[in-house]
Formats: sequence, structure tokens, C-alpha cells
Amino acid sequence: MAEFLTNEDKRTCYCGEVSEQMIGSDVCVMGWVQRRRDLGSLIFIDLRDRTGIVQLAFGDATDRGVFEKALSCRAEYVICVHGKVIRRGGAVNPNIATGAVEIDVSSLKILSAAQTPPIEVSDSRKVKDETALKYRYIDLRRPELQRNIRIRHEIARIAREYYYENGFYEIETPMMIKPTPEGARDYLVPSRIHKGHFYALPQSPQIYKQLLMVSGFDRYIQIARCFRDEDLRADRQPEFTQIDLEMSFATQEDIMAMNEGFIKRVFKEVLGVEVETPMKHLTFREAMDRYGSDKPDTRFGMEIQDITAKVENIDFVVFRQAVEAGGSVRCIIAENAAQELTRKEIDKLTEHAKGIGAKGLAYIRWVDETPSCSFAKFLKEGELEKLCQDTGMKRGDVMLILSDKDKTVLPVLGALRLILGKKLNLIPENKFNFLWITEFPFFEWNDETNHWDAMHHPFTMPLEECLPYLETDPGKVRAKCYDMVLNGTELLSGSIRITDWQLQEKMFAALGMGPEEIDRKFGFLVDAYKYGAPPHGGSGMGLDRLAMVMCGADSLRDVLAFPKVQNASELMSGCPALPDDEKTLAELGIKVIETEE
Repeated sequence: MAEFLTNEDKRTCYCGEVSEQMIGSDVCVMGWVQRRRDLGSLIFIDLRDRTGIVQLAFGDATDRGVFEKALSCRAEYVICVHGKVIRRGGAVNPNIATGAVEIDVSSLKILSAAQTPPIEVSDSRKVKDETALKYRYIDLRRPELQRNIRIRHEIARIAREYYYENGFYEIETPMMIKPTPEGARDYLVPSRIHKGHFYALPQSPQIYKQLLMVSGFDRYIQIARCFRDEDLRADRQPEFTQIDLEMSFATQEDIMAMNEGFIKRVFKEVLGVEVETPMKHLTFREAMDRYGSDKPDTRFGMEIQDITAKVENIDFVVFRQAVEAGGSVRCIIAENAAQELTRKEIDKLTEHAKGIGAKGLAYIRWVDETPSCSFAKFLKEGELEKLCQDTGMKRGDVMLILSDKDKTVLPVLGALRLILGKKLNLIPENKFNFLWITEFPFFEWNDETNHWDAMHHPFTMPLEECLPYLETDPGKVRAKCYDMVLNGTELLSGSIRITDWQLQEKMFAALGMGPEEIDRKFGFLVDAYKYGAPPHGGSGMGLDRLAMVMCGADSLRDVLAFPKVQNASELMSGCPALPDDEKTLAELGIKVIETEE
């Protein structure tokens, strides 16, 4: 039978706060039983709460009723104890903050008995993800997840404090909005009153925060919930949180500096890490050419080399055809990797490259006196040695070579670079490399729809020198947008916005929208610009992704309380689910039709 708290049961401190300075003090602590050790005349219980563990001691001097209660306690029982802090009678535990002390218990209440839990609450999880997520409320008791959720909370707290201090208003924007194209599928909410019509959950507060600038609020901040119906991966969830901001009368450099200030502060306060500012800058073109990615991990080298000119005289049809088709020949060199990258391992890398778009992978592997080369029979005497010399390759290295259009060669080599960085242990831990990626292409060609799409969103301002290309050569248009990248993860995306309504209409037209479509989807925004819009720009920083990197986690699941799995379902509650009755659907004017998969 559960016991109840009374007015005398006032918690004096958390378990992890009990210290040597409190020896001799009477305390009251509450929490979950981590484990119980029965030594006959002695019982020890490790009591756990969100701050850590403290040891409870029961012995010969303990009231027998209290002793018997302690004997009945099992893992995950919830208890309340009163007692005196004393120095540990046994060995000190240096692994926990309270390891030098224990509580000599004088009273104990069992507030909630627990059945044997389906998963063990411990520092190391040895259970399937599906089981852990089904019993997430137990899984969340693990110390590492408690730490991650606390760090995420600290990031949000510091964000609010920092931006408040810098003159930002926190303003909430609607959660049910008009469906607008922003790059991913919308989650739709049916309207009961307006049958056949739908609200959309916001992919971001983009349009509303721009309208707040038109409204004169000057600086806006919001810890904003966003929703995108897209395929999941380790750093993507269907619902996520971003630190969303917008600034009027600000340049790109102003917005970057504001975000850098926040990053500098949050890393210092949460991790004790000094972040160097201003952060390094790379243009999109530079990042792709050097790393094969617009979110490069710069903690290690192995940069991509363009060797097109170096192989132009080599009579190898694969290289020649790629160059004649407007492509290039490029490589990466894995230094001192020849022993680990055997022919078998290179074959695996070749298959991976083919799986992500490459036609094949050439290589040079230098183990013995003479390098071995996959295209050696096409080489004249001295050409292999010269290629190695020109690229800086030396004995013990492996060179991987791709030839094709740049849109294939660069991302595939970028992916292989990351695989090799992990495989060869080239990526240092506890290192944080920040950089800004700038001057993204405004448009990207969509082969499926046969027209240009906006790479970021259609409200981004093009660089002034690119405006003449809007109608003649959209592929040359670069945008005033910027991404903050940390260790290969995109943390933030932002841009300077278009505020000239005529230019905005021209951008929509370049994306294939006619006047009626523009008016239907964005008419209210275009109209707003006609009544005096200040120059403005902003950004959205992924709070979840930032927490993931700062916690050293591998997935967003480890920093979210109740995450979704690969198919966007939540295993604990069983959502999504059908309503309990047909009446609910009928009121919404919806009928569910079963179809074969």
C-alpha cells in the first residue's frame, strides 16, 4: 500500500547535491531506488533522481520497521527518506559526486511500489531501440538521457536570455497556417467548420516573422516548433524545434555576428568551451570543390583534388569521356592507409560509390616499391609516377579517383571522405569546428519537374550582381543566404529577404509561378511589401541538432523526450492512430479508404 507525503516531508535537497559540507545535517531526499544491497545486518540503497545518486544506509541502530521497509524495496520503487548525512563507513566511491558520504536513514516512506521494469535503468543500454522507445518513460530515467535533456533545456534558457538582452521580442506565430510550398510536405489539419479545407502545421514561421518586420517589431525571437513530412534520418525528425530570429535594418554580417555571439555564450556556459569568433567562411562553391559537401566536416583534411589537367594526356577512355561531356576527374588521398585499405576494402568502397550515383571508382594503392593502379594498362611509362608526384601521393597512401559530371563526382567523393575519416580514426573527438557557408545557388534544377526550384526558399534576396541572370541564366544566380555548419552538421540556415514586391513577383515567376498562383499562395505577403517594408533578414537554428552535437549524441532521439522512429510513428503511445469513432471523421467530412500497399 502506497504511503503519502505530509507537510513534514519537505525535500531539503536533491540526491546529487548531498555533500561533505552537509555532514551532521538532517536531510529529506526523494527519488527512485537504483539498486539495493542486502548484507544481512546492513542494507544499502542507491537512491536516484535527476541530479545523481546518493547512498542510503540502514543498520543495527535503524528502527526495525524502517529496516524492514528497506528490505522490501526493489529497483524503481519511489521512496522518501529522512536521515542524517554522515561520512561513508566503507570505501569512498570516486565515480559519483556523493561518493564520500551517505545518509543514515531514520524514516522511510514507500510512495510507489514498482513491478520489475521491462528495461534496466543503467548507464549503459543493452536493449533494442524498439523496446526502449516503447517504455520511453523508463528509458528517460537513464543518467545520460537526463543529462542530454538538461543540456537541451540550458541551451533554450541561454537563447532566451541572450536574445532578450540584445533587444529581441519573443513573439508566438500561429501553429495552424495556410499551406505554402517551403520545400517539404506539409502536415495538414482538417477544418471541421470549413469542410474540405485544411490548415497546415508550419514548416517554419518564415512568412509570419517577415510580416512582423513589416509590422515594425524590428527584432523577433521564438523557440519555434516546426513540422515537415519528410523521410527521417539520424539528424531529422518530423517535428523539431528551432531558435528562430529575424532582424530589421540588418546586413548579413550583422545577423551572423548575432548568432556567433549566442554560440560563443552557450558553449562557454554549458561545456566550458571557448569558441573562436568570427567564424571562418567558405562559399558554397569552395566547400563543394574542397569537401564535396555544403556542410563539410573540417576536423580532418583529405580534401578533394581536381586532377583533370593532370590526367588530360592519359589515354584512359573513362577519364576522357567524362571530360568531353563537361565533367571532371577528381580524387582524394588517404594518407598512410594502404595497409588498412586492402583490395577487398576498396571493392566495398566502390560498391558504396556505385550505390550513391557513381559509375565506378578508380584507385592507386602504394604498398610496395611500385604503386598498383586499377587503370595501369592504359598508362605510358612514367605517367603513374608523375601523377603520384603531382598530387603529393607517397608510399603508404591510397588514392581514390572519380570521373563524371561535378554534380556526381563531388558529393560521392565527399561521402567517401567521411567514411574514410571514421574508418581511419581521423576525426578528433571533443573538437568543434564552426564555419559559415555562403553564396548558395539561388536555384537548383529539378529533373523530375523540368524546372528550377529555390534551393532555400523563394523569399531569399539574390546578390545584386546576379540580378541580370534571373531571366537569362538562373543557374548563375547566387543568393544572400548563409548556413552555419558544425562538425559536418548544418546548425543554422538563414538569408537576407526580398522586400521589393516587384522583385519578389519576378522571383516567383522564375520559379514557374503564374500571377494567379502567386496571388493564391503569397498574395498577402506581396501586398504587405507594398506598404513600406524595412530591409531585413534572419535565421533558424536547429535547437535539437545543436543539443545533439553538444551532447556528443549520434541521433536526435537522444536529445528529445519522446521522439518518432523511421516511419514517423511513436512507439510508446502508438500514434498516429485512427479516431475512436466514425463520427469524428464525419464531422470533418473525411472518409478513410483502405488501399492495397
